[in-house]
Amino acid sequence: MYHGKAGRKLGRTSSHKEAMFRNMVTSVIKHERIRTTDAKAKELRKLAEKMITLGKRGDLHARRQALAVLRDKSLISKLFGELTERYRNRAGGYTRIVKVGYRFGDNAPVSILEFIPDEKKKEKATPKAKGKTKTKAKEKKEEKSALESTPPEKKKEKAKPKVKSKLKKEEKVKSNG
Repeated sequence: MYHGKAGRKLGRTSSHKEAMFRNMVTSVIKHERIRTTDAKAKELRKLAEKMITLGKRGDLHARRQALAVLRDKSLISKLFGELTERYRNRAGGYTRIVKVGYRFGDNAPVSILEFIPDEKKKEKATPKAKGKTKTKAKEKKEEKSALESTPPEKKKEKAKPKVKSKLKKEEKVKSNG
């Protein structure tokens, strides 16, 4: 019977799968983004989220469990420091899978597994964008008010060069034709 065999086989032995996922989760924590096939990304998400949960626990036993999986000891400080603080108030769902397309050669569906960005950075970024649009609107209003405040004689002077340029173009067309 096939009871208790959770997870995808991925055409590999169990030892090969374990080694591959250890390498991949190390890369995800290091680069915070990895490009792989859909099936591998869905399996890798489980392990990556477990690593973040270990980081949030933060005790010595959690560190040792993370060291047993990760290949690079220097990433333990990133996991238990930066990533833990980023997801301190988040209850799961630390990663996202974005489908990219199909791989050239074997046409396998490819996706990107990445950590969800910090919510604090999003909040800081949005007011800046709104501030820029307000300044442009203010500039347009100032230009309109400047045009309205100018005497009508100056407005005509500004309009005359445009008319002259149109006349010159028409003269060129007539002389060429």
